[in-house]
Amino acid sequence: MTLSLQNLKPQKGARRRKLRKGRGIAAGQGASCGFGMRGQKSRSGRPTRPGFEGGQMPLYRRVPKLKHFTLVNPKRYSVLNIAKLADLKAGTVVTRESLVEAGLLTSPKHPLKVLGDGELKVKLTVHAAAFTASAREKIEAAGGSCELTN
Repeated sequence: MTLSLQNLKPQKGARRRKLRKGRGIAAGQGASCGFGMRGQKSRSGRPTRPGFEGGQMPLYRRVPKLKHFTLVNPKRYSVLNIAKLADLKAGTVVTRESLVEAGLLTSPKHPLKVLGDGELKVKLTVHAAAFTASAREKIEAAGGSCELTN
């Protein structure tokens, strides 16, 4: 016998009859349809939503309070190492806008954070939202000052 659409049939035992619930005890799923006697899980429209824990603070809301989870709204910074500031003239006031004009920052979207990689020998006044400890130390060692902005 060749295989064709006309003689395709499911394998024997692959298709079972649908359970007819609530049709008497002889049917096997009588009056309560297999849901037991009483209680929340036996009612119509019965299941609670996924993740519901009976009013207790559910796991999906508890978990982010614990350590080692990524931040939902992390602080984002435009970062710049002080090695790039070494090319500026002495006595310059460094702000996010002045760095964009100088071509050292491409986008002033986020607040400025100054990192301490590199050497600085020029006296600068740097206005930034954050400084690393090494960056602050190197700027002040060169005779400059660090001022925090919002």
